[in-house]
Amino acid sequence: MMIEAKKLAARFPGDFVFGVATASFQIEGASKADGRKASIWDAFSNMPGRVYGRHNGDVACDHYNRLEQDLDLIKSLGVEAYRFSIAWPRIVPEGTGPINEKGLDFYDRLVDGLKARGIKAFATLYHWDLPLALMGDGGWTARTTAYAYQRYAKTVIARLGDRLDAVATFNEPWCSVWLGHLYGVHAPGERNMDAALAALHFTNLAHGLGVAAIRSERPELPVGIVINAHSVYPGSNSAEDKAAAERAFDFHNGVFFDPIFKGEYPEDFLSALGERMPAIEDGDMATIAQPLDWWGLNYYTPMRVSADPAKGAEYPATVNAKPVSNVKTDIGWEVYAPALGSLVETLNARYRLPDCYITENGACYNMGVENGTVDDQPRLDYISDHLAVTADHIAKGYPMRGYFAWSLMDNFEWAEGYRMRFGIVHVDYETQVRTIKKSGRWYKDLAERFPSGNHKPG
Repeated sequence: MMIEAKKLAARFPGDFVFGVATASFQIEGASKADGRKASIWDAFSNMPGRVYGRHNGDVACDHYNRLEQDLDLIKSLGVEAYRFSIAWPRIVPEGTGPINEKGLDFYDRLVDGLKARGIKAFATLYHWDLPLALMGDGGWTARTTAYAYQRYAKTVIARLGDRLDAVATFNEPWCSVWLGHLYGVHAPGERNMDAALAALHFTNLAHGLGVAAIRSERPELPVGIVINAHSVYPGSNSAEDKAAAERAFDFHNGVFFDPIFKGEYPEDFLSALGERMPAIEDGDMATIAQPLDWWGLNYYTPMRVSADPAKGAEYPATVNAKPVSNVKTDIGWEVYAPALGSLVETLNARYRLPDCYITENGACYNMGVENGTVDDQPRLDYISDHLAVTADHIAKGYPMRGYFAWSLMDNFEWAEGYRMRFGIVHVDYETQVRTIKKSGRWYKDLAERFPSGNHKPG
């Protein structure tokens, strides 16, 4: 249930950062403006049966053309930081080759606008919008894409790095790897384990190459990665389900955390699938495992699994188990705030992790505007409950440094199109009118209790 903003705010240290988050493809629109070329999501959205209603990102929230008023909106919410992503197809439209200065100019204006308003800039270099031209070489299944990403990262940081407060190499590689290449739900829509394993290693490699590129340009800029780690629970106390949960942990979390924080892939994962991995060249794992200054956790809902009863089921050989909570969001995700806390504890027990920011947390509820307001009390309850768990873990000594509500505004929700709304600000997609929701007003009350300081990640 909702906790009064004043009482909750008192539980956080003074240097805790409250922010809001978005992603380029989800809000910018202007998909053909100023030299931008197509991403894999532009192509995927225009294929029948891929995205709800064949919705696309051509207009989205028209943020590209409404930048100043959207920056004013962020400022009006009282938050200290804004997490946004940079569209690779705006910067290097073909993925390799010529740099598009007009694309860099847009992000110059964005970052300068944040600085002018006293808002910290947390940039993400990759939030799934791979330049479509790179699919000709295989996209993320090709090693060359990792090196194209390295050049892109270096280009962005050379231009913007002096004004950024933090940078993440990738957002939720689980989605771009598994949802995009194994489950077919996200672009490019592959359903193939071999393709997914190639995308896994070359995404991890690109992260490491990106870290090196960022540090070569701005060694003092705090660099990290954002991972949607899964809080995995067995469907029962049986030995089979517990083993299934461990396999699921390795498959959904370990394949990212182990390379980055241990310099290796999980042993059981390699035993099952290692022969199907692409060639891991000398130096790859050391490149991937460079120390980070911070990491971002995106959390929404727990994962509950049981052992797959089918004989010969492919690793990790799990099926979904029943939820424990009967509370669900409008997208159908179980609401269970304790899972956030257990996830933080589990990950810190298994890995030596740097400072953590909750870089995304929020809920899908589709209330509309009535009499000029949006009463989204369930979203407010969700955010309040998860912030309370975060405060509990700060009190326990875990290095939780900030929280970014997902999302600043309703936007293009990937395969769900525009029918699912996560924003604390409502967007009327016909008029582009923004209306701060009840949850947004509560979050503003919370955030304004924290003075803007000089705290940086790392």
